[in-house]
Amino acid sequence: MNRRPAGEERGSSVRPVTERPRRATLRTQDAIAIEAAYEPGTGPSGDLAIVLAHGFTGDLERPHVRRAAGVFAQRAAVVTFSFRGHGRSGGRSTVGDREVLDLAAAVEWARSLGHTRVVTVGFSMGGSVVLRHAALHRGRTEARTDGVVAVSAPARWYYRGTAPMRRLHWVVTRPAGRMVGRLGLRTRIHPYDWDPVPLSPVESVPLIAPTPLLVVHGDSDPYFPVDHPRMLAAAAEGGAELWLEPGMGHAEHAASDELLGRIGDWAARAAVTGAAE
Repeated sequence: MNRRPAGEERGSSVRPVTERPRRATLRTQDAIAIEAAYEPGTGPSGDLAIVLAHGFTGDLERPHVRRAAGVFAQRAAVVTFSFRGHGRSGGRSTVGDREVLDLAAAVEWARSLGHTRVVTVGFSMGGSVVLRHAALHRGRTEARTDGVVAVSAPARWYYRGTAPMRRLHWVVTRPAGRMVGRLGLRTRIHPYDWDPVPLSPVESVPLIAPTPLLVVHGDSDPYFPVDHPRMLAAAAEGGAELWLEPGMGHAEHAASDELLGRIGDWAARAAVTGAAE
């Protein structure tokens, strides 16, 4: 849905352009304003920040996002933000393409606040974004991540094998659907097709190593069946952990506090390994 693959720009130095206590407006490399929030956290890992990437039609104010952030904040500092086209962020959603730049800005902000270890945790669309971001932002750049968690993420683009995904494709690809997205779902969607098609999540996974990777998926997910997480884990060739959660549905709404706590604990452990690479 853009004219260049997202995430290929390098060398940005993102700083808040408007900042209040625990709130900021970040500017991405393609000049989109992104709303973000910072929770210092009460956990023991003072140098660790978890950056939470929400799913399609979410934003940082949604109750399920705030709940997840609250659980993570018991273990680390937390940065939440609204992807482009969502909440008070500018621009329009490209449904996983240029959102890599939004996540990069949030990661850079976390590091600018003094956090030497950063782990990204993404849900659904956000899960695909954290995978692509980790593949595209490696090395010692300020946008790098020290650990990656993809929850309820798709493995491949254009999947229409379930009724929820067929409805989502209607919302994204049809003018009437985009109006429903804007008025009913509070999500502004870009009207153009991807050009070129961005690197898919499963194509991104082999590029992530040696950064620690966790793939989490519910065996009752109504959007993406379990072949998606299995494809992602297999693409890592032993470099990823796979948690198939019994009875879990899709993304933030379905993630229990207990599961979120386990993810936060994994992030704290993985960041030590990832930061040492």
